[in-house]
Amino acid sequence: MRRMEKLGLVGLGLVAGISISLHFAALADKETIATPLPVEELRAFTEVFGHIKSSYVEPVSDKKLFTAAINGMLNGLDPHSAYLDADAFKDLQVGTQGEFGGLGIEVGIEDGLVKVISPIEDTPAYQAGVKAGDLILKLDDSLVKGMSLNDAVKRMRGKPGSKIVLTILRKNELKPLSITVVRAVIKVQSVKARLVEPGYGFIRITQFQERTGENLATALEKLVKDNKGALNGLVLDLRNDPGGLLDGAVAVSAAFLAKDALVVYTEGRTEEAKMRLTATPEYYLHGNTKNDYIQKIPASIKSVPLVVLVNGGSASASEIVAGALQDHKRAVIMGTQTFGKGSVQTVLPLGNNTAIKLTTARYYTPGGRSIQAKGIVPDILVEDPSTPASDNLLRLREADLDNHLINDKQPEDKPVPTPKTETGSKSDPEKQPSVEFGAKNDYQLNQALNLLKGMKILQGK
Repeated sequence: MRRMEKLGLVGLGLVAGISISLHFAALADKETIATPLPVEELRAFTEVFGHIKSSYVEPVSDKKLFTAAINGMLNGLDPHSAYLDADAFKDLQVGTQGEFGGLGIEVGIEDGLVKVISPIEDTPAYQAGVKAGDLILKLDDSLVKGMSLNDAVKRMRGKPGSKIVLTILRKNELKPLSITVVRAVIKVQSVKARLVEPGYGFIRITQFQERTGENLATALEKLVKDNKGALNGLVLDLRNDPGGLLDGAVAVSAAFLAKDALVVYTEGRTEEAKMRLTATPEYYLHGNTKNDYIQKIPASIKSVPLVVLVNGGSASASEIVAGALQDHKRAVIMGTQTFGKGSVQTVLPLGNNTAIKLTTARYYTPGGRSIQAKGIVPDILVEDPSTPASDNLLRLREADLDNHLINDKQPEDKPVPTPKTETGSKSDPEKQPSVEFGAKNDYQLNQALNLLKGMKILQGK
């Protein structure tokens, strides 16, 4: 099928490294839709072009002007459409394989500054103390104000081992912070798994990559083996997972759903933008249906009690998985409202190793819900008491981005914080330290385990 010739991604933002949301599509042979050219607008464009060439204070190359015009067209559409020069296009392709150069942060633009959406776990930025919500004021000695996002990302890239100083504005800090980050070739471990206690497993997915589904299958096999039998419960942690490959999301969903169950569908203006992806090998195996790793997962995993943890940093592919498991009533979704990235981008090669990233569709959960600018609302709202309340209120979401697509199925709304009484914590969250996901003092994980144990007791009765 032609649609399976694409390598689909759904993720979030630009990374100083890479993590972008889209479909890869080799569409060089696709016929351009014939539409009349707007004569008056083209005349205005050529007049502006002519004035710049003849009268601007310094000579400007044609390439620079046309590149700026392309950037302007795409940037004016929505927050996720963009022009990819040769470096950005290469980084995009390399980044989906789980290894790339840079700092390891997902970033966007806010008020002319680069805003950190989320640092990726176990990367230089994460280890240096960069936090979600930080505004980057300067890169070394260069002010960010006025830079395009692509230019800022280029400056953050560099030779592994070299240093860059980020000047950061952070909420509740009176002065800008200076954080030195050492660039590295970043290898993101997509799947982390362990038995948290006998009978109960914990699996964390940090990003959806080419081998995420296969790695998940291996991890599930090992958990059952280490437990010496079927699990009593499983926690799937998608917190701060910005997304990634679409077929990775389908594979993760297929690990827990019945064969052929609908995972996600998309709607757009073209036939190619209309897809129905099911828990079927052809949608997660890149066409190689002989090596179906999902079939190797122990049968007990299909029915093990399952809790999925999400938060405001769970985006796109993470939301596809959470929405599919929620709609099929296969898992209890716990945590806080997700990011709300519900649009699909397609990478269209232009030649000269460049491309455009164009929003071509919205995606929907099996029950017909649009996640765009709304996100997934958990079945059980549980705040993380280690996260300052101000951080939850200020966390950037899709609905906060300029020119974001509207939700065509339901009204947009702002996430509603869980009342403090539901967290079970009487201490001041502003004074509590950050907690590593999956650690013994991870409050949300412990609440998920308590729920699973309660479900086990009820099943016994």
